Amino acid sequence: MRKVACSEFVKRQTKESGFSYFSGTWEILETLVHVNMLIPGNVKPGYKDGVILVKVPTEVVTNKWSWYFYSAIINVTPSTKLSAHYAPRMPGEDSYIRVAAKAKKQRAKYVEIVCYRHDVLEEDNNRSTDAEWEIICIKARTSEEEEPMDPYTMARNFLHMKGGTKANFTPEQFAKSIVYWNNHCMILKKRTLWGTFKHWINKLLNKDSK
Repeated sequence: MRKVACSEFVKRQTKESGFSYFSGTWEILETLVHVNMLIPGNVKPGYKDGVILVKVPTEVVTNKWSWYFYSAIINVTPSTKLSAHYAPRMPGEDSYIRVAAKAKKQRAKYVEIVCYRHDVLEEDNNRSTDAEWEIICIKARTSEEEEPMDPYTMARNFLHMKGGTKANFTPEQFAKSIVYWNNHCMILKKRTLWGTFKHWINKLLNKDSK
């Protein structure tokens, strides 16, 4: 059994996505997480047994190449232009309102990698590799301020909705999450050329149908 592998879920986190990402390959990320799991103090418990957060360096530098983590989280100000989209995280899950801003991703100053143990993933048939631990999420931010899980994700887990992993949270954890995410948001997904073409075709079709 491999020690660490990237889940299909984390592979949403690309340069073009509205999420934080790593500029290297998935294989480099797996190695980086595996190595840092072995360093005392780099691993802390997550929100339930079988979930851990692994602290990793914000950059990987070799003689020839450099790879970096980029954060998709920004501080919201009165001048921030926000957009709301209603869609599921993954096919088959319930849709939800996601608020995002048009902004540029910044080099991260602090990175934690969320990993789930194989037996936790098996509880809801969410395992996508044969590894002992699967990388579920890249949490990259531009400060060391703690980034709580967003309220809807917490609710999805608490209520054990589709795509959620059953867990309990305190009222204080919910409150801190709401306060944090009322002042921060993710950036908008970067639209590809094909995505832009489909967007305008849909607008024209909708206009003609009226």
